[in-house]
Amino acid sequence: MSSENLVLQSANCGSLKKNEEIKIQKIEGLNENFICGADISSILALETSGVKFYNPQGAEDDVFSIFSEAGVNYIRVRIWNNPYDEAGNGFGGGNNDVKNAIIIGKRATKAGMKVLANFHYSDFWADPKKQKAPRAWENMNLEEKASALHDFTLDTLLQMKKEGINVGMVQVGNENTTGMSSESEWPKMAVLFNAGAKAVRTIDPNILVALHFTNPETPGLYEEIAKHLDDGKVDYDVFATSYYPFWHGTLENLTNLLTKISTTYNKKVLVAETSYAYTLENGDGNPNVVPWEEQIYSYPISVQGQAEAIRDVAAAVANVGESGLGIFLWEPAWLPVGPASELENNKLVWEKDGSGWASSYSGKYDEDAGSCYGGSSWDNQALFDFKGHPLPSLNVFKYIYTGK
Repeated sequence: MSSENLVLQSANCGSLKKNEEIKIQKIEGLNENFICGADISSILALETSGVKFYNPQGAEDDVFSIFSEAGVNYIRVRIWNNPYDEAGNGFGGGNNDVKNAIIIGKRATKAGMKVLANFHYSDFWADPKKQKAPRAWENMNLEEKASALHDFTLDTLLQMKKEGINVGMVQVGNENTTGMSSESEWPKMAVLFNAGAKAVRTIDPNILVALHFTNPETPGLYEEIAKHLDDGKVDYDVFATSYYPFWHGTLENLTNLLTKISTTYNKKVLVAETSYAYTLENGDGNPNVVPWEEQIYSYPISVQGQAEAIRDVAAAVANVGESGLGIFLWEPAWLPVGPASELENNKLVWEKDGSGWASSYSGKYDEDAGSCYGGSSWDNQALFDFKGHPLPSLNVFKYIYTGK
């Protein structure tokens, strides 16, 4: 899609209306325990940067309470080993170390929601393009690394348990399609997956162990991954995927893939990350992930389109049957720390508080992040407007049960 077409599409969608009514079709037969989740890992840094949130009545309120009242029942939080440089400067992206994850977990539990602890086993972002081991593990052999991974997982979960956090699921790794903590061979990755799973089982055998992958649109990829896990005798409960409608193919393909994995290997399935944009406007001056020219927009870029996209991803997982656990929206509260017109000041805030996707300090660990660090690339995919007021799409998790 060309830039010209993107501008045209934005114009055709019209401007945002805060009180816009949305129409959502009920998902018939939806399990009452269906996961209606949100990953708000950057929230502490955002609050430190002065970002405020408002409830539907217009009053400033705690964001965890706002999500809980809107039907969110699960909070996902990423955990990095040591996202700081030697001088204590944060790498950004929320500076999500164990300490911050515990604070987020306690607030989620207090608001009546379960927690998915998402271990990246890295000091910063882990995804298909980079699966770098934490600096403390760089010179370890596989056996030493597996032991360190086990101990880090066990110690973190023990701390969470001590703080009364209601951990319902643990993600052992993040988007491990191409690797895991600097290991890219499946037999070695299996050793690391099992080390993490063993720690979870020690804490509580009722906590679900999830493994997370991406690119479901790639023919044969998930079948290959699931077979590698089976061949490696990996102990896990949930096969989780990222699914972004503008990147990852059709919903029919998603349902078929997850159904096949569920029935073949007797696993539960989950969409661990999804989102959709409600506007093409830029809230903070940092380039956004949406729009890109390569993306395909199956829904209007509007509040209605956003709500409809989320509803349909939930339906695609529900269509798998009982093993379809639910979905998590990725960072639906990652708002601007200041308007796009104040970009230079925003840069100072992102550096100081870690409320952008990366700070310049991250370059000592991640060269890519250090060369193009900045703010939120997700503000136009949030469930709030740029000033923290809820969009009508915030209530989509209520409407999938009742219709709207």
